[in-house]
Parts: sequence; C-alpha cells; structure tokens
Amino acid sequence: MPVPRILVFAGSIRTGSFNAALAALAAKELALAGAEVTRISLADYPMPLYDADLEAKSGQPEHAVKLKQMMMAHHGVFIASPEYNASVTPLLKNAVDWVSRVHEGREVALAAYRNRVFALGGASNGQFGAMRSLMALRQILELGCGALVIPEQIAVVRAADAFDDTGHLKDERTASQLNAVVRRLIESARQIMPWSAP
Repeated sequence: MPVPRILVFAGSIRTGSFNAALAALAAKELALAGAEVTRISLADYPMPLYDADLEAKSGQPEHAVKLKQMMMAHHGVFIASPEYNASVTPLLKNAVDWVSRVHEGREVALAAYRNRVFALGGASNGQFGAMRSLMALRQILELGCGALVIPEQIAVVRAADAFDDTGHLKDERTASQLNAVVRRLIESARQIMPWSAP
C-alpha cells in the first residue's frame, strides 16, 4: 500500500501553544496510521506582512518559496489553527497568502494548494474549540486557494485541560474525532497517488 507524505504544522508559534500540542499529537497519530510525516514550525519560516509593493520590488521572500516547496513535497497537509477574534491567526493567514503568490517555472497558479489534500484541526480554551477559525480557514483554502479540504475536522474545547501528561487527548470523543481526521486524510492522500510529490 502506498505511503503518503503528510506535512503538519500549527498556526501558532506561542510558547505552550495548544495548537502546537495538537499538531504534535496529529503527527504522532498519522505516523502510527502509516503515513510518512514531517512536522514543521512557522517560526522557521519568518516572512514580512504581505505587501504587493514589496512583492513587486523584491519578489517573494525566501521562506515563502521554501514553505511552498515543502508543501509541494507532500501529498497531504494537516493544519492546527488557533482562533483570534473568530478567525485565523495573522501568522497563518500571512503564510497562506505568501505561499499563494509563489509561482515557479510552468506551474499553475496556486500550485501548492492543488493535487494535495488538507485537513484542519483547532484547539482553544473556550467552548467552541477554535471552530470559527476552522470555518474561516476552510473558506480561505477552498474558495480562495482552490484546495481540497476533507470534511472531517477536530475542534478541541477547553484546551488547557484537554491534554494529559503524555500529550494525548483525555476526552474519548475528541480523540475519536482526531482518529477520524487522520484516517480520512491518509485515505484521501492515497487516492491522489500514484502521482509523486517531488
């Protein structure tokens, strides 16, 4: 059975981030389910705020190109999205926007968002579990970037108390949600194979 390559990252670089914890757990579960997993931090891809004048003058930032190439090298992407003011974080939106602008050679527009599968999760300390950020991110990826986003997603509520000492989810229902996301992401990534990410 083909082994899909899955990229995992969080839309937060805050110390003690709940979404970094969710991304780490998702990466572990994806690996246990048979995927080849790469987990990164957006802290390693610093970019200026998107500015069309800056792009016209200097082109895309080096880290935008590197992040786009990293996405292109995988069959699937799992994003753990925090919620800021009922939407995605500025960090995550800026990364998505810059990557959407990178165009190399004869690639189609928005190449990093095509021919791969996306899955979403979010964790917050409130009762909605970052659900509103997931809705916003789904719209950005599907409508804005033309990406395929699986319907299954995970929303971790009251995140400060959601993880045990080993980094696993305490609530069985929430853990089952993550398991469903992991299974569907791997299945969907396999369906777009045997194309081979570079």
